[in-house]
Amino acid sequence: MSKPSNKKEKVDFIREIIANDLEIGKHDTIITRFPPEPNGYLHIGHAKSICFNFGIARDYAGIDARCHLRFDDTNPEKEESEYVNSIKADVQWLGFDWGEDLYFASNYFDFFYDCAQHLINQGLAYVDSQSPEEIRTHRGNVTTPGTPSPFRDRSVEENLDLFARMKAGEFEDGSMVLRAKIGMTSSNMNMRDPVMYRIMHATHHNTGDDWCVYPMYDFAHPLEDALEHITHSLCTLEFENHRPLYDWFIKNCPVPAQPRQIEFSRLNLSYTVMSKRKLLRLVQEGHVSGWDDPRLLTISGMRRRGYPPSAIRSFCHRVGITKVNSTTDMAILEAEIRNELNQHAERRMAVLDPLKVVITNWPSDTHSERLEVPNNPANHEAGTREVSLGKELWIERDDFMEEPPNKFFRLGPGRSARLRGGYIITCTGFEKSDTGEITEIHCEFIPDTIGKDAPDGVRCRAAIHWVDASTSIDAEVRLYDRLFSVENPDAEEGGFLSCLNNDSLSVIPHAKLEASLASADQGSVFQFERVGYFCTDSVDHITGEKLVFNRTVALKDSWAKKK
Repeated sequence: MSKPSNKKEKVDFIREIIANDLEIGKHDTIITRFPPEPNGYLHIGHAKSICFNFGIARDYAGIDARCHLRFDDTNPEKEESEYVNSIKADVQWLGFDWGEDLYFASNYFDFFYDCAQHLINQGLAYVDSQSPEEIRTHRGNVTTPGTPSPFRDRSVEENLDLFARMKAGEFEDGSMVLRAKIGMTSSNMNMRDPVMYRIMHATHHNTGDDWCVYPMYDFAHPLEDALEHITHSLCTLEFENHRPLYDWFIKNCPVPAQPRQIEFSRLNLSYTVMSKRKLLRLVQEGHVSGWDDPRLLTISGMRRRGYPPSAIRSFCHRVGITKVNSTTDMAILEAEIRNELNQHAERRMAVLDPLKVVITNWPSDTHSERLEVPNNPANHEAGTREVSLGKELWIERDDFMEEPPNKFFRLGPGRSARLRGGYIITCTGFEKSDTGEITEIHCEFIPDTIGKDAPDGVRCRAAIHWVDASTSIDAEVRLYDRLFSVENPDAEEGGFLSCLNNDSLSVIPHAKLEASLASADQGSVFQFERVGYFCTDSVDHITGEKLVFNRTVALKDSWAKKK
């Protein structure tokens, strides 16, 4: 017997920081947050952040730790209630609950405004009347210091008056902004008098037309964290250069807490794009059917495709938390999907490219026979089911060859194969159409071979799936594959749209399915034996009327062979 291991599971560097903060008494509870902007649908990268932030709250549930769901809704021109509702649904589907801790940045607009007035009174903010182009030009670059605005030295009284008039709606969009007065020579471009407020005469999804000045993300975000007493503000590495500004606003505004920002590497995945802007373009230009298109790695798209949320959580845990940006192979995500579905998806038989088989020696007085087959050989608790077997069957067209090569072990003239869960059959002939297409094959079944080896003189080295023709049902089957044909679409010289995979969706209108699938409800998942994992489509599938099945993932990684 092996000795029990005393080795502790290795934790990521952020959990080490949190554990140390608790040990030294810096905090007596842990509060994280997931703060999406409701300007689009969430994707697999957001799933990593959701699992991480909510996962930490679960880790420390014993000290009343929690994770806030907060909408950073400070840009009314891009944000919609539709996105708010979709984000809530995605977080819940992944298995997390924010309880009473649901917040909106827009509910803090009065607090943001008060903080801005405080900075003006302290001589740390001013109204700039330069145009956006002039501000951009005078900002300089990484090698050239910026040039101070000619409006930088306005008096406190003038700045307060102008800012109040901005709020009252007296000025046009883009005519002036409120900037922090930090300096124009910092090597960190984010610290060169960053814009805090801009004028936007736009209706907000939450506050309506109450406001026409809106805070910038870099100003609002640290104040939100402080107001909610967030202990650890966890974000991806692209915000690392924003941390000095985050800390500056925390230091100089009247906030009730001192949150700490910590950065970790974002999730980059091969064969996909993660930019919301690019995802929006795919949707708006009709390259996909919508935000929930199963080819997109949006959370709603993965849900529609049949990805189990447990597999996504497992994938995010496997990728881990580091400070080094890297790209994860799509095959790792697909492997997690297969591992989960292999254990829980019930087996069914479906023929996607049907070829009729007539069993010529089937007893004339026997219409059909009932066979008992396992629902899931990997999970015996799934039980068994009955399938019918009769004189006529459907098999896959590529399970028969008129002139098979030596290593082809399925059906051909004089060759034998086993029907999965049933008899061994031997091909005795076939029929062709006028165009030379094989339309039907004739076989004889060998009695008493269910669950037994082939009798002497019969060579049988393969089992093929099949569907009884007399009881089969027709269904639409959609074969989804990766949306892009190259590993890094963002790096393509012709742009990411130049490498769309033309074979990312194939539709089979009349696949032949096992009769039991007629009663499959929306959200059901199955393994079609020897074909792949499939789920009922959450939009178009109507039980008993229109049957639509989406391929979740193939049984094996076909892309590895291509590479």
